Amino acid sequence: MLHHTGMETAAAALERLCDPASEVSAHYLIGEDGTVCRLVAEERRAWHAGAGAWGVLSDINSHSIGIELANPGDRPFPEAQTAALEALLRELMARHDIPPKGVIAHADLAPGRKSDPGPRFDWRRLALAGCAVWAEAAGGPERPVDRARFARAAAQFGYPVRMVGISPVLAAFRLRFRPWASGPLDHLDIGVAEALAPRWPGPGRG
Repeated sequence: MLHHTGMETAAAALERLCDPASEVSAHYLIGEDGTVCRLVAEERRAWHAGAGAWGVLSDINSHSIGIELANPGDRPFPEAQTAALEALLRELMARHDIPPKGVIAHADLAPGRKSDPGPRFDWRRLALAGCAVWAEAAGGPERPVDRARFARAAAQFGYPVRMVGISPVLAAFRLRFRPWASGPLDHLDIGVAEALAPRWPGPGRG
């Protein structure tokens, strides 16, 4: 699972992640310069996900590896940091048999509560590197906007639609797949969601 730290520097984030009083932790922290810090052993539970759900899973902390990217959330992710993330993800995916669909955002499992890693994170690049999934709506005539179709496809992909409702899920979905989009649900949202849904047969560790 990918996060951004929401803090100005990697040093500040590291201090907080190593402070027991903060009651938050992650398995890895990647600095702006690409430095990778391993904070919690992969086989141990880290406190990075909080409340939320993905697919059939609700105890996400027990079924995920948390990766924090040092970024306040208002700026692009540096090349060195992104390259280091891709290298780390390839190792983790090979070691734990994680498919690309098992790499998700914090916002994906906690719509309405979390927004990281945010609209500036390049999910398409990550997918082209084989470390995530991406989809775009197929061309063709516009179809009527059907909220039930979007809800069904988003839930099949993994979003906790029944838990939080369509609006927060749409916001989280767009952060990842259509960060330039605005306004109410449209046919492109539905098209992308339905293109993704067949790729999600079940939960995976991410």
